Formats: sequence, structure tokens, C-alpha cells
Amino acid sequence: MSSEQSEWLDALWFVGCIAALMVMFAAALRLRAYGAGWRRWALRMGVIALALAATLAANVAVYRHDAHLDFTREAAFTPSREAADIVRSLREPVQVVYFYQKGNAAGRAAVTMLELLARLNSNLSFEAVDIDRNPGRAGAFGVQLYNTAVIAAETHRLQVVTTDDREIALGILRALRRRQPVVCFATGHGEYDIDNFEFHTHFEGSHTHSHNSEGMGLVQMQQHGLGRLRRAIEKLGLEPRKAELRPGKSLPQDCAVLVDANPRTPHIPAEADVLRRYFEQGGSYMLLVEPDFAVEPRLADLIADAGARIGEGVIVDPAEHYFTDEQMIAITHYANHPVTRAQALSFYPGARPVEPAPRDGVRAVALFASSARSYIALDRMRYREEAATEPKRAYPLAVAAEGRLSADARPYRMVVVGDADFASNSFFPYLANADIVLAGISWLLHEERLPTLKPPVEVLPLVTLTNAEVRWIFILTAILLPGAVACAGLGVWLWRRR
Repeated sequence: MSSEQSEWLDALWFVGCIAALMVMFAAALRLRAYGAGWRRWALRMGVIALALAATLAANVAVYRHDAHLDFTREAAFTPSREAADIVRSLREPVQVVYFYQKGNAAGRAAVTMLELLARLNSNLSFEAVDIDRNPGRAGAFGVQLYNTAVIAAETHRLQVVTTDDREIALGILRALRRRQPVVCFATGHGEYDIDNFEFHTHFEGSHTHSHNSEGMGLVQMQQHGLGRLRRAIEKLGLEPRKAELRPGKSLPQDCAVLVDANPRTPHIPAEADVLRRYFEQGGSYMLLVEPDFAVEPRLADLIADAGARIGEGVIVDPAEHYFTDEQMIAITHYANHPVTRAQALSFYPGARPVEPAPRDGVRAVALFASSARSYIALDRMRYREEAATEPKRAYPLAVAAEGRLSADARPYRMVVVGDADFASNSFFPYLANADIVLAGISWLLHEERLPTLKPPVEVLPLVTLTNAEVRWIFILTAILLPGAVACAGLGVWLWRRR
């Protein structure tokens, strides 16, 4: 039974019990005690005993099917659905001790959320401790800050300083991990760095790369990067690490996943051999490659053997694009795959085609594609001129593949996406971009059955307008409003001349 169905069932139980009690008490007002003497008193006592028993049974039923009603539009007094799903999925005991200050409103709200979460699963035990009233208990747990959650599972114990129930849910996931998988990020070819500033933004496409008023002038810092992705991975209990593709040297044995995000300098053929050995040993590989990057032929052949064929050019989609840029592909429909299950809108600023290449022993799935009106442009600056001659069809942007490279090799997994920017700091927090890349890493880790939760990422508030909305704002503010003032002035002048 899903969490939503469970909530509805509890609500029905609550409403049914309340209705039954109201009917019972209404009937009791009309009940008459017949007979005389001890029979009359016995009947009265029987009615009272029956009412007490019914009230007790109703209280037990309501307690077992507790309903929480929150009529605020933002659901401000309800735990997040992601945190609730994680608590409901608990199969082993977890203890949460939350240290707060009673006079702090945010701390009290966090305690309320944790109390509500603890009702969802008996495996979650919760205790709230006011540090000012019980400093000794805080010292016993090594807690020095307000709003600290101490999370203890069978094997791990950790602290999370937060008032956000999703952060505490992420802490529960980390505490439940038996091991800490290593996610390696390839280096040596100008790939996106994981140790960099997290705030950097630009838009690229038909108006080219822009960091000024032509783009979106938010907070700008140097270099793209995967700092936000790295922080999200750490919050999920994974260990990010850099790994260099070097000829003649194998990748580290503990690399559960190798992420190659936006290589910029050409690979050498021998590096494809390193990667092939990694595949044959059962490795998991994610390649995020930009349209203008020339993939080394031997590496391209290896990727094709593994199930994905990387195409040339950039996809232009006049029908399904984000903002007003036809090269910023918007995806709303996905294939049925663990990577794309229940995903919302995501977008890919400048993407190349990636087709599935299945064969015997390899299963390859196109995860999502552009619309049927899209086409390939080899010159992204003159893409409108190529629109008349290029064939129109849907082009896959990403492929997930699994299988074996040879009969005696171990099974591998691979995800190839024809864009890398969607996972960079500039676009990672927006819409479902973070969900796609994190779900891809979870699938590569063979953890697709675990509850998923995207770590909260702080972003600046952004208002996105379409081209038509911008045009109407200009007409209203530059033509209609000043014109109305001028017309009113002209009317007053004419009226006074009469």
C-alpha cells in the first residue's frame, strides 16, 4: 500500500470512528431505562458500561489510525513526503534524539515534525531534549549546538545540525548504510571539477555563451563544476573521489561508479583499454558528453560495444524547449526505467544525440528523447538555416545499458547522456535535473530499490518568463501605461478649452 493510500485509509478510519461515536451518543439521549428497582439500575449500569467500552474501542481505533489534518496551503505543519517515505520504509530500529531550545520556534517546529514522523513507523524512536534544561544529556551525546539531531542505527551514529526534516531523513539514510560506496570522478581531460564554487550561472544556446545581461545575471563565479553534485552525493552517504584515467594503470578497485563529466581534451586510445578492463571487471560508468567534443574512435567503439552510440551535432527542438531557446531541450516524457521513474520536467542546454546500440548480451534503453519535430544542426549558430534540409524526428539524448562485454566478463552498467551542463552547478538545482543525475548514480550503484531523496540545494529566487510574457510586459509598461497618461492629459486639456 502506498503512503498516499495509507493516509486516506487512516483518514477514513478517523472519520468513521467519530461518526460512530456521534451516532452512539445521539442514540443514548433517546434511550429510556425501563423497569423498576434493581432492574432499572442494572439497565442503567449496562448502558454506561457499554458506552465506556465503545469509547475505549474508538480511542484505540483512532490511536492506531491517527489522522493529521493540515489545511495550510504550504503544508507547513506536515513532514515532507520524501522524509515520510523514508521513515515508512525503515526495516530496522533507528533512534533520533533531537537537542533544541524550547524558546526557539524553528526548533519547536522540528520537534513537531519528528513527532509526526515517529508515528509513521514503530522502528523510529524519537526523543526531544531541551539543552538548557538538560545540559548533562547533551554533554553525554557530545552535542554542543542547538537544533542537533543525533541519529543512531545498528552500525552508525552521526549528528545533523538542522531544523529541516529532509536533512534528518538524509541522515537516517546515511546511518543505515552498511558501507560507503565510492563515486569516482574522472580527471585528466579538463572534466568538470568537483572541488569548486557552487554558484555560477550562464545560459548558452542560440545567443552563445553568456555571463552578462544577455544571459541571466545572477551570482557569478569562475569555472563550471560539480560542487553541488558532490555535496549532494556526500549527503547521501557516498564518498566522492577523483580518479585519473591513465594508460597502463587500472582504476581504483573501490570505485563503485566512475563519472566522466564533460571531458574537453582528447583521450588517447590506450585509455579506452583502461576503461574496457573496468567494464570487464563489472564496473559502472556514467559519461556526460557535450555536443562539440570529438570522442576518440576507440573509446567511441567501446561505448558502442557497451550499448550506446554517440552522434554528432546538436539537437534543435522547435516544439519542446525550455525558456525561449530551441537548443535547450525540455523533457516531460520518459521511458520506463529506474533512472527515470516518476521524474518531472528536466532540461538539457545544448545536447547531442545518443542512440541505444543493443546486441546479444547487452540491454540498452533510450531514457528520453526530443519531440518528433526536432532535427540535428551541425552549426549551432546557423541552426535555423539547416532546419529546411535536416530530417525531423525524435532523437534520444540518453541511454542506459547493462550486460557483459564478453562471456567470461562480469556484468557492467552504463549511462551516457549527450549533455553535461544539466548536472553542473548552473543547472543542477532546477526542475528535475538533480533527480535525473542522482537516480542515474543510484542505478549504477544497484541501489534503485532504495528510497530516493534529493538533498535540498540553496538557489537564488528566479523568475522565468517566456518571450511572449516579456513582450506583453514591454507593451504594458512602455506603451499602454504612458499612453493612458497622455490620453488623460489630452482629454483634460480639451475639456478645459470648452
